[in-house]
Amino acid sequence: MGIADSVPGVSGGTIALIVGIYEELIFSIKNINPRNVPVLWREGPARFWQLINGSFLLTLLLGILSSLMLAAGTVLYLLDNYFVLVMAFFIGLVFASTWLLSRQIQNWTPLIIACALLGAAISLLSAFANPLQGNTSLVYLFFCGVIAICAMILPGLSGAFILILLGVYNYVLDALRTLQFDIILVFAAGCALGLLSFAHVLTWTFANYRQPTYAFLTGMLAASVAVLWPWKEGAAGTDAGISNVNLLPWQYEAATGQSSQLVLVLLFIVVGFTLIALIEQLANPHQHEQLTGK
Repeated sequence: MGIADSVPGVSGGTIALIVGIYEELIFSIKNINPRNVPVLWREGPARFWQLINGSFLLTLLLGILSSLMLAAGTVLYLLDNYFVLVMAFFIGLVFASTWLLSRQIQNWTPLIIACALLGAAISLLSAFANPLQGNTSLVYLFFCGVIAICAMILPGLSGAFILILLGVYNYVLDALRTLQFDIILVFAAGCALGLLSFAHVLTWTFANYRQPTYAFLTGMLAASVAVLWPWKEGAAGTDAGISNVNLLPWQYEAATGQSSQLVLVLLFIVVGFTLIALIEQLANPHQHEQLTGK
């Protein structure tokens, strides 16, 4: 999830769905709220830790943070030097994930279709929005964290891409890479506030509108291919940002003078799809039920 969240166009929520922990993650985060604090005094730390699913959340958090810090430099390098192939690989992940997620939908009623289209529309709006210049004040970074974490937890809406739109993507990744703790702590505080607030919204929708919620997420995930499209106008890397103008392979070659690497792109899409299919097959029975609905 940490590696995915550092890549524009990919969501950590997508990875959580792929490996079958998405709902457990959302419900566990939702339990971290002031109403459960009295349990700490009445029944002790062990009961409180169990109530918030602490071991699960701590393990996941440590994995995300460590991968963000360790992978930040690698991700920047790959995006700057192998952008087309990196995006192709993640398109394969998205195709497979969309297929698995759509299997949660038992009956495609007009309401379900409308929810899927709404999710797709939100992803497309983020894909074709123009990036802001942004600033590096700590207050601005705090609110960037609040906004980005909501995207990171939604499959199909990339928190990293939201940071690009807000104009702070490179700044935040550089802070992680160079361990600028003041920036990291302020941004993390914004993420924590956004995550704890948004988890309540998601748990309510899952509890009351499970099928429409999955349809909405499926639409968001499918439409994220527009963000991940490998052939972009102009330079496509972290320094230049990601262009929101998608080109066909031959248009890309004419516009940039570079090979579209069409065969390799198709190969990397297949590799990404196959990887998710293998993960789904290797998942434990509980995860398999979440992913397939069987």
